[in-house]
Amino acid sequence: MENQYLLKMEHVYKSFPGVNALKDVSFDLRNGEIHALVGENGAGKSTLMKILAGVFPADQGKIFVSGQEVKMTNLLEAQSLGIGIIFQEFNLIPHLSVAENIFFGRLPLKIPMRQIDWKKLWEDTEKLLSSLEVNIQPKTRVKSLSVAYMQMVEIAKALSLNSRILVMDEPTSALSKNEIDILFSRMKYLKNQGVGIIFISHRLDEIKQIADRITVLRDGNRIQTVDAKDVNEEEIARMMVGRELKAMFPKSETTIGEEVLRVEHLSRKNTLYDISLVLHAGEILGIYGLVGAGRTELVRAIFGADARDSGTVYVSGKPVDLKDPNDAVRSGIGLVPEDRTQHGLLLAMSVKHNITLTNLSKYYRRGKIDVNLENKNSRHHVVTLGVKTPSLEQKVLNLSGGNQQKIVLAKWLERNPRVLILDEPTRGIDVGAKAEIHFLMGKLVKEGIGIIMISSELPEVMGMSDRILVMNQGRITAEFSRTEATPQKIILAATGGRIYERV
Repeated sequence: MENQYLLKMEHVYKSFPGVNALKDVSFDLRNGEIHALVGENGAGKSTLMKILAGVFPADQGKIFVSGQEVKMTNLLEAQSLGIGIIFQEFNLIPHLSVAENIFFGRLPLKIPMRQIDWKKLWEDTEKLLSSLEVNIQPKTRVKSLSVAYMQMVEIAKALSLNSRILVMDEPTSALSKNEIDILFSRMKYLKNQGVGIIFISHRLDEIKQIADRITVLRDGNRIQTVDAKDVNEEEIARMMVGRELKAMFPKSETTIGEEVLRVEHLSRKNTLYDISLVLHAGEILGIYGLVGAGRTELVRAIFGADARDSGTVYVSGKPVDLKDPNDAVRSGIGLVPEDRTQHGLLLAMSVKHNITLTNLSKYYRRGKIDVNLENKNSRHHVVTLGVKTPSLEQKVLNLSGGNQQKIVLAKWLERNPRVLILDEPTRGIDVGAKAEIHFLMGKLVKEGIGIIMISSELPEVMGMSDRILVMNQGRITAEFSRTEATPQKIILAATGGRIYERV
């Protein structure tokens, strides 16, 4: 029946320079349905949703909302039609409060003075956040929040619009298990109220848990729409990639070499407490912990991005004074940050210039850049890492998340680092790209690089690490070898159930 559909998108086409992003894609959403939209990065999921939101115009195709054909030209128009969008890239104003971000453009006013009713703003925000079971103060500046809490603010902002259609693009990528459970509970509540939810995720277990139907896109084409109960995770993955995946965690035996990094008694006020660790050449050292455990804070302090109150860092046995990231880079340390779009890339610049940015002196000859050498080396990294791009001149902004992550890796490989820190290296990328990143990690350690990997995904930590450190409340509470680690032991140490002796 036609009236059961909140949304229909029919025969949608969209092209960008060098890329056919969508090719005759149709999609629909029913009342009170959670419809998962899945596919590898670059499959067209986000493009389809940005057309729905009015960010991009479709080259061809029609959109129907509640049976009426509409033309989306901007986000405000989409919102007026009851469409709420939570993009993977945050759309928040850092220097404003949580409350101001949630109700931006809709701040309550006192009549007739037309002054902002701050009391009502704080109260409305607190009520909304409480419904999500999120412990954030309405007056808190967004710039002081973690990535996970920024995500929850985005979700609260979308829910504040009382949307009939809610699009969630990777909403769980930065959330803890408890936060995901809260989010799913809220999604089920909205579903029961007749809200239709489009859920974009790369986590197949979550899709099976929450979705009613699944639509698979691949290379800009709609492959199939199926009932979630009729397929398993392996079948979904096969439809997504169109090929058999190699083992997700291709961990091969490597020779653990000499010490490349040592940290002794590192502390930072109210954040990190007496952290010591050692990393060897050819080793992947995994760091696991729940949101707020201090993992990102630790690697930022090691990298010199955040000041430390005490502690010593050694690279290849020699103490180094890392006052800022430049010192770390010169010492042979690279950091792939958790948020690649904000801290890892210059999105408006080309693939080539992002790769060579950390090593420009290498290309400086007689007062100008050696363009031929720059092109040659950039092309080498693109081929070696399997970056999918129409050219070296393509803006990084137009690449998929997985390919953007490869560019961040290429940037550091330009420096021949001894130590490579990867903070959530597969966050927000699809299963195929994850397998490729894991393969690259294995290749790098075989070449003698030492890798520190932070991941919120326990299977990834266990599958890729030679040793695992577990953090809780700014402390290392456990250390396990690959053979000793079990999910139960790791979770117990991460939740503070018991303080383990370091092995």
